[in-house]
Amino acid sequence: MSSSAPPPPDAAMAFPSGPMPPVNTGMTVDETWAEMRKHPLFMTELDMENEAVEALQALAFEGTPLENGLNFKDQGNECFRERRWADAREFYAKGVALLAAQETRRRKSTPPSPQETDDPVEVAKEKTLLEQLYGNRAACNLELRNYRACTIDCAGALRLNPSNVKALYRSARALLAVGKVDEAADAAKRGLEIDPSNAALKTTAAEVEKKTLETKARLDKEKREAEQAQHRATLLRAAIRARSIRIRSTGKPPDTEDAKIQLVPDPSDPQSTLSFPTLLLYPMDFESDFIKAFNETETLDEHLGYIFPLPWDTKGAYTRAGVECYMETVAGGLVKVGRKVPLLKVLSGGSVEVVDELVKIFVVPRGRAEGWVREFKAKKAEERGGK
Repeated sequence: MSSSAPPPPDAAMAFPSGPMPPVNTGMTVDETWAEMRKHPLFMTELDMENEAVEALQALAFEGTPLENGLNFKDQGNECFRERRWADAREFYAKGVALLAAQETRRRKSTPPSPQETDDPVEVAKEKTLLEQLYGNRAACNLELRNYRACTIDCAGALRLNPSNVKALYRSARALLAVGKVDEAADAAKRGLEIDPSNAALKTTAAEVEKKTLETKARLDKEKREAEQAQHRATLLRAAIRARSIRIRSTGKPPDTEDAKIQLVPDPSDPQSTLSFPTLLLYPMDFESDFIKAFNETETLDEHLGYIFPLPWDTKGAYTRAGVECYMETVAGGLVKVGRKVPLLKVLSGGSVEVVDELVKIFVVPRGRAEGWVREFKAKKAEERGGK
């Protein structure tokens, strides 16, 4: 909506207002003024405890529904001019409640009270005012970004007058704001069919068209990306299968951020090589190192070359020539990993497996390796026995 000072959403209708409420001489001046402010003729602020329809109907004896509804509209217009959107909305809502109740009464064929009427001229005026109140409340809801409420109010106005261009405009703006582009386009189109020269609707229609093109471009991009991702996933599965590498998922993968098994340098090229996230475990010292991308053509020795010396290895027990490396087998045993053997040779053949897209390699000082291997096998045997 425009940021300039807004006029009242709809011009006021000139109808005679009801009589002033009598002054109760048993009240103080402040109490009397507070009571008078509850009457539509004297309201300058909202009384939040006076919102219920029952309370509005109780005021009807002081004027007809049309008169009271018009007074609520006038008060709402005053708030609207002052950009008090929420207050204006509540005044309009009170008028809607009064006049909608009259429509309900007539649908049920309930006889009118002395303050009510079924005179066709007065009924027509009530419907016109109700249409305006719906439209005005829709304008407030649009300013307050209550987009669903705005479209509901617009629907109320359009039910009474399908040619209400303002309702079609506000509905289009609200629908566009929540991304319902097709519905917004339909509302703008219907409005322009009624008023082809309406500048606000033309602007909205242009925004809708721009949004439509943007949405189409986004959906096309998402489709291409989804197709590309599916193609890459297919190539990756085929590459793993062709190399006889065993892969298993536990359903509870560790957090490796964006590291994953992938084809590099081009995931879409079947000639690319496989790269694996790899965890180096130092079980004798309860430490570890993470290699984000260990290519199938690389050797463990190449990575140990930049990882060693280890900052926490004060005794110098871990050197490239002074360690032995192992991987757990599918059967639960251990297989020795040659430091100068390409990773692909270690992984292919089916004796080991990659769990949750992570290669795990144990690194142990050579002098302590034999004891660690015995301890590892004994623990595994105990686990199998426990099962």
